[in-house]
Amino acid sequence: MVDRIVATPEALALLDRLKQQHGPQLMFLQVCGCCDHSSVYCYKVGEYLLAPQDVYIGDVGGVPYYQEASQHSLCERTQILIRVVPGDRSGDLSLEGTEGVIFRMESRLFSDAELAELHATAAA
Repeated sequence: MVDRIVATPEALALLDRLKQQHGPQLMFLQVCGCCDHSSVYCYKVGEYLLAPQDVYIGDVGGVPYYQEASQHSLCERTQILIRVVPGDRSGDLSLEGTEGVIFRMESRLFSDAELAELHATAAA
């Protein structure tokens, strides 16, 4: 079965560290504000209020992942890969901001067969 969202081992390890530091109730949000639309923010649940139009995509390491609706319309035919890259978000609220790395989203187009499998699974 194909997954809508996956993460690298490094991203999962960082997520585990963040859970140890901040507790297990975390969430991801991919927003449309960045010029390349690949910024992924990790918050404690309740620190960021989701909008009614935000779309739940799936879980990453047991943490729910949401996209803004405009972002989802661009990505609904893609598999999302969460990875970690060097960066500094010390001025942002994203929990990894002081770790010297940031979460980054990449994607690839699903094949027609993968899309059909996803739609069949969702309909079941």
